Amino acid sequence: LEWSLLYPDKLCAAIVIAATARLSPQSIAFNAVGRNAIIRDENWNNGDYYGKKSPAVGLSIARMIGHITYLSDESMHKKFGRRLQTRNSFGFDFSKEFEVESYLDYQGNKFVEIFDANSYLYVTKAMDYFDVAVTYGNGSLEEAMKKVQTRILIISFTSDWLFPPYQSQEMVHALLKQKKDVSYFNIESSYGHDAFLLEIESEEKIISNFLDATFENYGSKK
Repeated sequence: LEWSLLYPDKLCAAIVIAATARLSPQSIAFNAVGRNAIIRDENWNNGDYYGKKSPAVGLSIARMIGHITYLSDESMHKKFGRRLQTRNSFGFDFSKEFEVESYLDYQGNKFVEIFDANSYLYVTKAMDYFDVAVTYGNGSLEEAMKKVQTRILIISFTSDWLFPPYQSQEMVHALLKQKKDVSYFNIESSYGHDAFLLEIESEEKIISNFLDATFENYGSKK
């Protein structure tokens, strides 16, 4: 989406999947909680932790929070339900009892091994600031979409509550108002935001057809 606006003459097509023209207050809020978990880690040290103990606990919690937003209520019911991990009855303590707790703990610990805490802070802050309407349209999404010169395919997923379908539809409507060449598909899925990684078969058909049509169109101009 950014490339189609920043380099409108360089692209012949753009595919925007499970995305938004700007983060909602809810998404900004989740990012804020994740950043606070890192910043309040005793080892963060104002970002100067290299060569020392890293803020692993804070980063792990941030990842756990973020990972919840990638799932959906239905997918979590299917994957975990209310099953206990290692016991047959409640322990009435604060240990990890439910499968979903152990899963989030695993995801957090795994993330610490491959990602940097300061990078997490800057990446999420950049996402918060991203706003197509403000950057390219003086606050108007329709005005911003005037700059688009490419064919665009937009794909959303029914159960994605991180970047819900209505946000994709806002982009589609703005593009249509400017009479741009836009195609839109809202794929039925129970996987939440993770659907863009898992609904391969559905995406493959849509994207393949779009690319074939783009090639034919682009080739005829050549």
